[in-house]
Amino acid sequence: MGIAADIIIIVVAALFGGLIAQKLRQPLILGYILAGVAIGPFTGGVTVSDIHEIEKLAEIGVALLLFALGLEFSLKELKPVKYVALIGGTLQIILTIGYGYLIARWLGWETVPALWLGGLISLSSTMVILKTLMSQGRMGTLSSRVMIGILIVQDLAVVPLMIVLPQLSNPQTGLPMLAIAAVKSVVFLLLMFLVGTRLLPWLLAIVARWNSRELFVLTITAIGLGLGYATYLAGLSFAFGAFVAGMVLSESDYGHQALSDIIPLRDLFGLLFFTSVGMLLNPGFLVANFAAVFQLVLLIAVGKGLLMAGIVRSFGYANVVPLAVGLSMFQIGEFSFVLGQVGFAGGFLSGEQHSYLLSATVLSMLITPLVSGLTAPIYGLKRRFWQTDTLETVNLPKEGLHHHIVIAGGGRVGQHVAQVLKQLEVPFVLIEMSHRLIDACKARGYPAIYGDASQEVILEAAHLAEAEQLLITIPNITTTESIVRYTHRHHPELNIVVRAEGTEQMAALYEDGVYMVILPELEAGLEIARQALLNQKIPIPIIQRFTDAVRLDHYCSDNETDAEKREIRLMKNARDLLELSWERLEPESLLIGKSLRELAIRRTIGVSIVGVLRDGDFTTNPSAEFAFQQGDMLAIIGSPSQRTAIHGLAQSGQVQ
Repeated sequence: MGIAADIIIIVVAALFGGLIAQKLRQPLILGYILAGVAIGPFTGGVTVSDIHEIEKLAEIGVALLLFALGLEFSLKELKPVKYVALIGGTLQIILTIGYGYLIARWLGWETVPALWLGGLISLSSTMVILKTLMSQGRMGTLSSRVMIGILIVQDLAVVPLMIVLPQLSNPQTGLPMLAIAAVKSVVFLLLMFLVGTRLLPWLLAIVARWNSRELFVLTITAIGLGLGYATYLAGLSFAFGAFVAGMVLSESDYGHQALSDIIPLRDLFGLLFFTSVGMLLNPGFLVANFAAVFQLVLLIAVGKGLLMAGIVRSFGYANVVPLAVGLSMFQIGEFSFVLGQVGFAGGFLSGEQHSYLLSATVLSMLITPLVSGLTAPIYGLKRRFWQTDTLETVNLPKEGLHHHIVIAGGGRVGQHVAQVLKQLEVPFVLIEMSHRLIDACKARGYPAIYGDASQEVILEAAHLAEAEQLLITIPNITTTESIVRYTHRHHPELNIVVRAEGTEQMAALYEDGVYMVILPELEAGLEIARQALLNQKIPIPIIQRFTDAVRLDHYCSDNETDAEKREIRLMKNARDLLELSWERLEPESLLIGKSLRELAIRRTIGVSIVGVLRDGDFTTNPSAEFAFQQGDMLAIIGSPSQRTAIHGLAQSGQVQ
């Protein structure tokens, strides 16, 4: 079956690797890479027959990932990090090349191979970093935007490096080629943003009007890969062209739909990339030279990580951002495989040096999710022992936070809650780690704290000890559980309300001690059903009883004792029998002009009139001498039959 059999082997192996990684609560890419090692040419057993063909397909995965990234990120979102990306990213590449050269010379390499080592390690892995950020739920944070900006500059640097490195012995030849590549890049960008911003949205609009999802998916895939291939033919990076195409489409009306449709295809081809990375690793060579490879990885990771963090810090980014960048961008990137192959084929790197670089690259990618995951605990320790950074806050009241509500998560749900609380003048504070969302909170006047709500220092900055309630609107269940467990351990009396995506998460959160778990999909379904029933002229009290019953079944059935269930059912039945309802006195009503004493409604019908709304004023528990007027709104408590009787009196004076 040829390449078809290879793809089947990869998909099945990746499934097992992914299942194991999920069971061990590790990022899926670790499982994919280890699956690639297992089916690679160096381990025996079931083996892929043509690795080079798989590597070519894996390039599509890189392109689709960057295409999807372009769809998610517009130039407006990257604008705040343009200086650290353009200037800092360029400076990082130059300094890392110099650092790599020093490492290689210290290891005994000659000058030319040492420069190649510096060039190879100057690039980080776009694929690994983005998948790691997605799995950790950190996309959209300020640190992720800084990383993406630097990664874009690194991807742009691939072509110059491929031109310059082979010409180290003859720089006069390489410089003209580099100038030509720069001109090509400028021309391509100008064409894309001048022509593409008009042509591509127009094409998508035509296809969308045909209402064929299959054709729509085909169109966006052709745009992403086709433009990427066009840039490749022009001598530029295939992945860079796909990224620019995504950014152009992100500004159109169909950007969100294009993103949702391309994600499954992106993940499938991304799987091929990570398994192909694993297949490059020779376990025999790694075992035989583990000390030397580990030393090389350690030197690269520590030095490059410190360089990254230092450059980001020098541009004014504080708190967790430099640490997150340093612990996430220390690895060697996927384009280093291409550069390394060019260096080996051209005789600039020996076979042993190439093997060292391959092993170090794969190993650095493999440990990236684990090292990046240390960002939060290390930052927590740093905050505990070195209180040097000041927390970024906006709109906090001068008198401080007292008897307030803490909202963990400043996304759409959190901001909806904040809007209601602000209108009702209820004190609150938002916690959010996305700088874009913090800016939105600042514009709306919401008090907010910038930071990761799962960190102790950030939570305590919101004064949990004096808070009335904690609302967790973050969709990431791992972060939610971390917040809940800390709060329940240190502030067990605090009322916690969280959101969850299913009954399993709901049960786990109840076990952790939360007061109420909200299921967004259930609430959306109930509101849609309510609107449908209102359209069918179903009485509002019946609709309310129905929705209350559904909520009771979902929110209480698995989390209360039998005695509590019986008590809730009795209370629900009593509430149904004594439901508060409103009746307006129409002009024909015989109640108008008469007092409660004259009507004796309580004795004759059995209902209680507990309030009257008249001309904007509300009278509670009206006296026996209170006389009704036309247009009065009566607040009534009674059984369904009693409410029906008073409805007739309010309309015409006749008991129904």
